[in-house]
This record gives sequence, C-alpha cells and structure tokens, in this order.
Amino acid sequence: MLIGSYSSSLVLISLCVAILASYTALDLTGRIATAKSRAMYLWITGGALAMGFGIWSMHFIGMLAFSLPIPLGYDLTLTLLSLLIAGLSSGFALWLVSQPSLPWTQLGLGALIMGAGISSMHYTGMAALLMQPGIDYDPLLFSLSLLIAVGASAAALWIAFRLRQQTLYVRQIRGAAAVVMGVAIVGMHYTAMAAANFPEGSFCGALGTGLSGNGLDYLVLITTLAVLAVALLTSVLDARLEARTAELARSLTRANQELTQLALHDTLTALPNRTLLADRIDQAINKVAEQGGCFALMFIDLDGFKPVNDAFGHHMGDLLLKEVALRLRGHLHSQDTLARIGGDEFVLLVELQEPDDAMGVAAKQVNLISRAFRVAEQNLQISASIGIVLFPGNGIDQHELLRNADAAMYHAKSAGKNGYSFFDVSMNSNARLQLQLLQDLRLAVEQKQFRLFYQPKFDAQDCQPIGAEALLRWEHPQHGLLLPDRFISLAEKTGLIIPIGEWVLDEACRQMRAWIDQGYSGWRIAVNLSAIQFCHSGLVESVAKVLERHQLPANSLTLEITETTAMHDADASMAVLQRLSDMGVDLSIDDFGTGYSSLMYLKRLPANELKIDRGFVRDLEQDSDDAAIVSAIVALGQALGLRIVAEGVETDRQQNFLTRLGCDSLQGYLLGQPLPAEQFIVDIERARQSLAFS
Repeated sequence: MLIGSYSSSLVLISLCVAILASYTALDLTGRIATAKSRAMYLWITGGALAMGFGIWSMHFIGMLAFSLPIPLGYDLTLTLLSLLIAGLSSGFALWLVSQPSLPWTQLGLGALIMGAGISSMHYTGMAALLMQPGIDYDPLLFSLSLLIAVGASAAALWIAFRLRQQTLYVRQIRGAAAVVMGVAIVGMHYTAMAAANFPEGSFCGALGTGLSGNGLDYLVLITTLAVLAVALLTSVLDARLEARTAELARSLTRANQELTQLALHDTLTALPNRTLLADRIDQAINKVAEQGGCFALMFIDLDGFKPVNDAFGHHMGDLLLKEVALRLRGHLHSQDTLARIGGDEFVLLVELQEPDDAMGVAAKQVNLISRAFRVAEQNLQISASIGIVLFPGNGIDQHELLRNADAAMYHAKSAGKNGYSFFDVSMNSNARLQLQLLQDLRLAVEQKQFRLFYQPKFDAQDCQPIGAEALLRWEHPQHGLLLPDRFISLAEKTGLIIPIGEWVLDEACRQMRAWIDQGYSGWRIAVNLSAIQFCHSGLVESVAKVLERHQLPANSLTLEITETTAMHDADASMAVLQRLSDMGVDLSIDDFGTGYSSLMYLKRLPANELKIDRGFVRDLEQDSDDAAIVSAIVALGQALGLRIVAEGVETDRQQNFLTRLGCDSLQGYLLGQPLPAEQFIVDIERARQSLAFS
C-alpha cells in the first residue's frame, strides 16, 4: 500500500474555508428568507454558486493537502463535475430552508439528498485522480463518511432554518454554528480520505492531461476567498440596505398613521373630527338599514365656556375642553362615537336598544358636564345644551341629521340651557331664522346698524334728572327696531358681543361728552356689561381708552354688571372691579336680589350702587313679600354706604313707596321711556319747564 501524508497548513486552510463557507451559507439563508418572489430565486442561484464553490474548494484544498509517494494530477472534466454537484447540492439546501416550514420528515429527506450530493461531490473529486488500479475504499470508513455527510447535512439544514431570521445577536450565533458546521464538513472529508487505500504500484492516470497540483492550492484558495467575500459582502450590504429600507418604511408608516390621525381626529382632544364622524354616521345608517335597530345623534354645546375662555385665556379654555372630552369619553360604550367638531361643540353617536333610551343617555351627559371641573387649580362650572335626533325618523343622511340636531340644540339653549331637547320639524324654521339673524348680525356690526336709546334716571326726592341708562337697539333693514332680547344671546354665543359692547361704550361716552358740553355736567351715563364682556381681558383698557378719547370724567360713567356675573367668580370679579374703581368709574350691581350673593363678598366689592330688580318693584303693591325684600335691600345698601336705584317704576304708589324707603334714584316708564338722544333732551327740558311753572 502507498502511504499518504498531509500538509498541516493546507488542512488548517481547508477547515477555515469550510467555516467561512458555512457562515456565508447561513448569512445567505437570512437574505433568502426576507427576499420576495424573483429576488428570492436570484439569491438562491447566487448563494448556490458561492456556497457550492466554498464547499468544493474546501474539498479540493483538502485533496491538495494529501500527497502520495507518486506525482498526482486531476482530470478536469471530473473536477468540474464535482464542482457542479457541490453547486446543485447547495442550491437544493438553500431552497429547502427558504420554505415557510421544515417538518422533521422534510428535514430527513433533505439531509439524505444533500448528504448524497456532498458525498458524490467528494468521491467524484477523488475519481478525478484516475488512479490505476482504482482506489480501494474501506467499507466501514466509507459508510461512516456517508453517515457523517447525512448527519452534517441534517445539522446544517436545521441550523440554517432556525437562524434565517434577523434577531438579536444572530451574527454571533451564526459564527458559532458555522464553526460546528465547518468541523462536521471537514470531518466528513477526512473520514472519506481515510477510507481510501492506494495499492502498491498505483499511478495517477490524470497526471499528463489533468490539473497539476503545483500552485493550484493557492489559486483555488484565492478564488474561493474572493467568491465567498463577494457573496458575504453582497449579503451584508443588502441586509443593511434592507434594514434602512425597512426603517424608512416604518417611518413612512408612522408618518402616514400620524397624518391619518391628524386628518381624522381633533388635535386638541384626540377625539374624532367632523370627517371621521361623518363616516361613522354613514356606517351607522348602513347598519340600521341592514340589521335594523336605531341610533341617536346628540349635538352638545357647552354653556358658559366663552366666559371661561375670555376670563382665563385660551390656554385655560383648551384645558377645560380636554377635561370635558376626557370625562365624556370615560362613560361611553365601545361602539359609541364622541367627536369634537369645533369650538365648544361635541357630537355623540349612540347605538340604542330602544328610541326611549336616548333620554337617559342625554340626561347622563348633562349631569356629567354640570359637575365642577378642576382645571389648573381653578374650579370651573359650566353646563351643556343638547339637541337630539333619532335614526330612523329625523333625517335620511348625516347632513340632515347633524343639521336637525343643531336645531334641537338651539332650542334647548333657548329653553334655559343645562338641558336637552328632541328634534321637532318646527325647529327647522326657527333654526333658519336664527341662522339668517346671525348673518344679519355680522353685517350689522360691520355697517353699524345699532342705535342707543336713553332712559332717564331721576333723583327720588326732587324728581330732577341725574343721568340716563344707555339701552341698545338694532335697526334691522327688514324687521325694523329690534330689542336686545332678540339678538343679545346670539351675539354672546358667537363672540360678537365684544365689538358690539365696545361700540355701545364708545357711543354712550360720546353722547355723555356732548351733554356735558351742553351744560348737563352733573349727570352720569350708565352702560350695561354682559357677562362675556365683563370677563374679557381687554375690558379695563377699553374703558380707559374710551374715557380718554372723549375727555370724559371717569365718575360720569356707571358700569352695570348683574349680581350673578359679579358672583360667578368673586375673586376674579373683585380684581376687575377694583381696577375700574381705582380709575374712578362708578360701579353698579344690577338686578340685585335675583342671584345668590355672598354678603362676605358683597361687602368687599368696590361697588357704588345697588340696583333693585324690576321684578320686585312690579309686584310691590300686591305682594307683601316683595315689599319686605325691597325694604331689606335698601337697608342693606344703606348699611354698606351704597346708592340705591330702583328700576321699573310704573305707578305713583310705587314711586312714593320707594321714595319713603330711602331710594336715591328711580327710573321707569312712569318717569320716562327710552328715547333717542335728541328726543331724550327734548323731553327732559319739557319736564324741567313743567316743574318750573308748577
């Protein structure tokens, strides 16, 4: 027998090549697992070439490491055939591990096929020596090499399948697995080499015409390393590109989700907006059409939100809206939809078992909002007016349902607020009138269609005029002269009360300046402030500018605020009233006795005057309780050092009674009706002349 020997350096190189080829194979399985359709087959083809060349190179370098006492060569055809077998086996392995699953039966069959392919590659490569006589293989070692080939293939397939996903530390794990796989492949090769026996006198038939071993090992090694390096580098770069692409895709997905959120949700409260609400209503309509049932649409408008916004600023208003949304949303069922459609307006879509259930739901919403809100260390009290429509019954599409719910809400607001109202067809005409009136009101502000009428105030003792109260009128082009009760609530809801109130203040002071110039220097002009105007942050500055513009003494102006407005937030009111008082402006508490005053706060208010509500004066002669209340108010005012004004005086008996009680001044239809400025002065002068002749 010819005794062979091995080059230890080439054996070590073959092991390194086997490990590198194994790692490249494992890395390529990761690329194939994430590739799609055509790209997957391109990766399998390229991977088969690289992996097959790597495994074959390990085999061929291992053969070059082996030497006999006789010179050796390798038949080119059989050598290339062994390379082809290696490539096909590698392609089959990569295809197998790219499948969605790898059951044990499929793994076993694949290991047999791949093991047979690797064994065929090796023994075909050995046959390329064309030894004469042929190589004699030891049956035991031959069988062992086949078993190692199948076992190594099974292990390689299982490891490749498990490590194909990109997980944490996957590259480190692949490196360790590549070492195991490389050792197994080398073990199979050198076991098969150990099985080969060369009889004495053998010679190599491929020596003259085949590949020579001189320098071939380095050529194969360099070529192999180049192929594996290119394959591995391509895989790594593609993985990074895919990772960046995936991150970009995730970023685009997040951006798209954010855009969708912005497009379909309110940015302040994160509730659905009008667009998403419309879609939900359409879905609810279709569901009722297909499955039956019913739903309610509730238009919720907050009462008293604008005073909060004006008094504390928009930031506080935004916080309050968030709290309202949070409270309402916390009491909804999963199938219900709460949307904010603008300002302080919300819409609730509720699926119902029975139409009558809508009443309980609406009452619950009113109760939820009526409870005090704690916002930025402030206790804020608001309420809600709710308009309700039912489907089927109150509209055929989402546009009509929303329009009718809005009309019902206005009806609830006009009925006293803090409640709910079901839609009735008669409300549509009222809603259209209100809408038209609102449009006309905006035009009236631009075109200054307002006028002031003046009702005189008289000294209770000598009946001499001491001033007047400015009363607003709207000269509507179609409807004529309108009183404030027709449009003030609409002006307050839309915020138009601010420019209207500023015009009233300016016009009243201008007129007072004119009267002073005419010799009526001892008079005071009284102007009513609405709750929203009083809470407006620019009130004090507006008053100061108006007084300066018309060169009017501050004590010639009396600002009247209702008792309810003054007591709504007593501390905030105190601050505003004190600034006005420091300016020298007279302050009057209007409609006194109709609210819920705290005497502790009342005595601290820098007011100059109490004004008895006309409701007490009207029934003074018939109702002893009213007489007692008026007497108490007068006594209270005198104790606090305040002037007492009684309004609504319409009979002589009322005038005499109030004068005896000690009221300082009176006003009412008995003494003088509201008139335009020119006619007002004419009547005053006529009354003076009558008193002079009498």
